[in-house]
Amino acid sequence: MRVLGINAIFHDPAAALVVDGQVVAAAEEERFSRRKHGKRPVPFAAWELPELAAAWCLEEAGLRPGDLDAVAYSFDPGLSRDAADLGLNDPWDHLRVDYARRAPQFLAAALPGLDPEQVRFVPHHVAHAASAGLSVPEDSATLVLDGRGEVASHLAGAFRGGDLEVFKSQELPHSLGLLYEDLTRHLGFLHSSDEYKVMALASYGRPRFLGMFRDLVRVNGDGGFTVERIDWAALAKARGADGEMTDEHADLASSVQARLEEVLLELARWTYEASGGLKTLTMAGGTALNCVANARIAAEGPFERVWVQPAAGDSGTALGAALSVQGKNVTFGSAALGRGWTDEELEAELRRAGLPFTRPESIAAEAARVLAGNGIVAWYQGRSEYGPRALGHRSLLAHPGDQDTQTRMNDVKGREQFRPIAPMVRAERFDDIFTGVNPSPYMLFVHQVRPEWKDRIPAVTHVDGTARVQTVHTETEPLVAEMLAEFERLTGLPVVVNTSLNTAGRPMVDTPREAMELFGSAPVDLLAMGPYAVHRAKAFA
Repeated sequence: MRVLGINAIFHDPAAALVVDGQVVAAAEEERFSRRKHGKRPVPFAAWELPELAAAWCLEEAGLRPGDLDAVAYSFDPGLSRDAADLGLNDPWDHLRVDYARRAPQFLAAALPGLDPEQVRFVPHHVAHAASAGLSVPEDSATLVLDGRGEVASHLAGAFRGGDLEVFKSQELPHSLGLLYEDLTRHLGFLHSSDEYKVMALASYGRPRFLGMFRDLVRVNGDGGFTVERIDWAALAKARGADGEMTDEHADLASSVQARLEEVLLELARWTYEASGGLKTLTMAGGTALNCVANARIAAEGPFERVWVQPAAGDSGTALGAALSVQGKNVTFGSAALGRGWTDEELEAELRRAGLPFTRPESIAAEAARVLAGNGIVAWYQGRSEYGPRALGHRSLLAHPGDQDTQTRMNDVKGREQFRPIAPMVRAERFDDIFTGVNPSPYMLFVHQVRPEWKDRIPAVTHVDGTARVQTVHTETEPLVAEMLAEFERLTGLPVVVNTSLNTAGRPMVDTPREAMELFGSAPVDLLAMGPYAVHRAKAFA
């Protein structure tokens, strides 16, 4: 069965292709259009489809639109109600629903040869749930939390034998995702985009408003929750995009983050009981990208295993919708589901650009040598990642032992200086340096840095003593593992800084040309593109 999944309704439009139970391709539209998040989450943009991503998915599989058995669209307009009835202040929400109803015709126009009758609507949170619950081989409890779907902001349920049983769905306007979005906006950041900045800022504050938020944000005891209206201005002055960040702002972020963690932990416990004690919890939805909360659920919750979909945000609903229609569990082996280029194609691109390059015996060893000398490496290898995390395919790498590395990397990327940078480590070395969830191949949990290592890897140790770790496994990422082993041989440090290969406000680099453009415009010492090495000192002598 050949199913193309489509996410388009809110933000992060994406496409994913599942063929006979195998995930063949998945990618966000932003990687093609070069527009961060693909579009803004407004009703007027709901008609915009991931046309480029969808066309590429089909091309990757050698299929035409007419070859598809189904197209799964991750929103069901038949479930929608008037925004006012849902307690939402959005007079234009009906446009979103109307565009969704017309999606079969829009998709047929975008993919010539597609029969509109092949389009199936999959409820938004069912798609989220399936992206996680059908990506593991075992039965699992599932928890979905985000800003909103058709009429709800949450789903608790369980997958057994590939079938979803829904225990509870929290109706709008009560939404933990919208609560966090409102805080993001109040703090001067871009909502539905910069929530991770709020999570980072929270570590610098004190949760002095926590008592108040415990009154305003409550678990109901039936698997749902209540979020009262928040008077943000009474707690901290609204900050403009370029305004001063104060202790008051950090304390507000800390308070909301702390309450979010408490509520998610209670919801996880309720879901465990409702599931009859299933050992695995699978999570999706934008709120599941909150790696601090995920770590707390894993540490304090009742589940033996917590698995978070790497593309937990709305882009992942493209995959989830396709999996829901094909109706059985798959094994999610890697997030490297996007575009890739052959060595010959990479060499042709380098020659076209006129860049001097070499083909060292080992690109991993060459990168490790530059990193050991405190250089910055643009690491461009294999297929691009699906989801918001750079996982060793489109990464910027640096030395974790230099106290100034965080400042340098944030300057290179044009980011706020309070933003942490993350480490990657070979899985077999994890327990020597960190505590917490292991394996953690998708950077979706935070971990405590062991005391004896905090001064040795200061660049990746956040102000609260944690790090968002990616564990690297030789069987799935042999080249990255080789680079890490060589770096440890040279420096004694088994950890390397890993952040996304992009600059602020831009999507991650996807094509060879984009990699070379970043290399040419940022103080990067080495471009490691496939097996080829381009040294800045030689390229711009």
